[in-house]
Amino acid sequence: MTGSHEALPYRRGVGALLFNTAGEVLVARRTDTAEAWQFPQGGIDKGERPRLAVLRELAEEIGTDRAEIIAKSSQWYRYDLPAELLGRVWQGRYRGQEQRWFALRFLGRDAEIDLNASSHPEFDAWRWVPLASTPAFAVPFKRHLYEALVSEFTPVAQRLAAQRPST
Repeated sequence: MTGSHEALPYRRGVGALLFNTAGEVLVARRTDTAEAWQFPQGGIDKGERPRLAVLRELAEEIGTDRAEIIAKSSQWYRYDLPAELLGRVWQGRYRGQEQRWFALRFLGRDAEIDLNASSHPEFDAWRWVPLASTPAFAVPFKRHLYEALVSEFTPVAQRLAAQRPST
């Protein structure tokens, strides 16, 4: 990326690693990109705190905010859009995103997840997967981000899996 694109700012946002009781994380398939799976994420509204933004984004994207924040990333993570998306995404105002990521424990039931809760659904399918597998689901320009998230949040997934009641 060269020239004027480097002068563009990053869009501030949040991301959600929503864990179930087995320590697996929710990924959802985007409606606008063939076979692109990702974590719920989105922008922070003006004056909004990241902790509130992540719960709002969950409600908008998966139809429920029945979750509690159990950890947040140690830093703001960034990714840059590839050249073919610059100018098309976010009306061309941003070069990528700078995000605070949160680990959340899902307090609801799977049946409460409703990808059609919004009038403009972003996802058409979802599933629980091991955190370590998520970089393989990510679009190439976000793969480094997902690898960093796996590294930072693996202890959270392990803790949740260890706390799981035996059946």
